[in-house]
Amino acid sequence: MSTSPPDLGSPQLLTLVAELGSLGQAAERMGISQPAASKRLTLLERRLGLTLVNRDTRGSVLTTEGKAVCQWAGRVLAEVDSLMVGVAALRGDRAVDLHLAASMTLAEHFVPGWLGTLQRNSPDVYVSLKVTNSEQVAALAASGRIGLGFIEAPTVPSGLDSRQVGGDRLVVVVAPQHAWARRREPVGPAELARTRLIVREAGSGTRETLERVLAGSGVERVRPLMVLDANAAVRRAVAEGAGPAVLSAVTVQEDLAEGRVVEVPVTGADLRRRLRAVWPKDRPPTGAVGELLRIAVRTPREDPSGSTGPAAGQGSGATPPL
Repeated sequence: MSTSPPDLGSPQLLTLVAELGSLGQAAERMGISQPAASKRLTLLERRLGLTLVNRDTRGSVLTTEGKAVCQWAGRVLAEVDSLMVGVAALRGDRAVDLHLAASMTLAEHFVPGWLGTLQRNSPDVYVSLKVTNSEQVAALAASGRIGLGFIEAPTVPSGLDSRQVGGDRLVVVVAPQHAWARRREPVGPAELARTRLIVREAGSGTRETLERVLAGSGVERVRPLMVLDANAAVRRAVAEGAGPAVLSAVTVQEDLAEGRVVEVPVTGADLRRRLRAVWPKDRPPTGAVGELLRIAVRTPREDPSGSTGPAAGQGSGATPPL
């Protein structure tokens, strides 16, 4: 069976469905109607001869084949981005090119505000942002394919410099009907390790932080009930009663406020973590990269534990040195 290559919009749509867990939200992100997105996805499946997405009233979830195609599509789209960056540089039609990558939690809740400030200060800056997990962000930074990355992983790989840009904490959440929602005693590390949890994929900062916390408490590593590669998919699975999950507090704050999920108290485990900017050691942040880093460090934000102030570890005075 011969297969003609799909147009680039179709792989982009598939990666957005994987990220957002919703065909409608993916269509909105691309600026097209949901019927047009559905038609495009159906055409892609027909062209490849594969079922890529299972769709129902609760959302859209990639099949096993869809996840494989999505991973390959991500590499294709990254190469296309590199091509267009190179073409723009040859044309000289961009004042400044700023290539970034961020983990999902940072991309959803922190980076947009920083970029808004940067655009107001420097309207000629052209920004390209790739959203992926922390492991891939670090790999992109180490290879020099981005000028700055934002990760939530507990460690920084060798070959990279870093700067803390904020703080976050993980929370255990369940559906309101789950037995843990009514318990009086907090959950400890040993019970967490024994419980089948809905977790993010290997390479995500949330998954790595959880596993390091459990290992540091002397208990075995988590045994996943489900492995999902998007925060939105994990949140939906928890709300539907599939099981407990550990997610960033900022990611689930709206679900908590509206009663779709319930936070379970935890004892004996420090689930706080640092949010970091990373960059290659041989390419210190200068120009637009340095300006964005200063904005990220100085921007006040609400801490998930309840206090409000500038990025953790930073004051509110002069621009921090880089």
